[in-house]
Amino acid sequence: MICQQMGWGGQPIKSIHGQDEDHTARVTPVTDSRRLRITFNGSVSDVLPWKFTPQQREVRVLPGETALAFYTATNRSSDDIIGIATYSVTPAQVAPYFSKIQCFCFEEQRLNAGETVDMPVFFYIDPDFINDPNMTRIDTITLSYTFFSTSKVQFL
Repeated sequence: MICQQMGWGGQPIKSIHGQDEDHTARVTPVTDSRRLRITFNGSVSDVLPWKFTPQQREVRVLPGETALAFYTATNRSSDDIIGIATYSVTPAQVAPYFSKIQCFCFEEQRLNAGETVDMPVFFYIDPDFINDPNMTRIDTITLSYTFFSTSKVQFL
């Protein structure tokens, strides 16, 4: 919960301007800015028999411009499984500027045996990114998700 609010360790916060903020005021593309390359990564824990991959390698966005990306998850087992995803952004100092509008992370996702689903993430880079002198050399941002099983692992 601290990471969600503070952006520590590359963990983005929901919004740097307040959790219940209306995003419409922040999602005006800065047309005279450089485009940022957003790359995507997906992984699963060793005990989760899912395949989880991004549907696109990258998107290019202006600060303030919204973007929609998709991941695909497939339950490779013969059992229904509930998983939950965490995410991070690298480089870590970008995390306070990465704002998700809608996402599947931190919510339980149930996949039936053999089921495949598409999972969207809707986000933007806060326009204040361009005013931060520490961001001047950052052109590529990576959004990474890892899925974990919510089931308890039994050791025999």
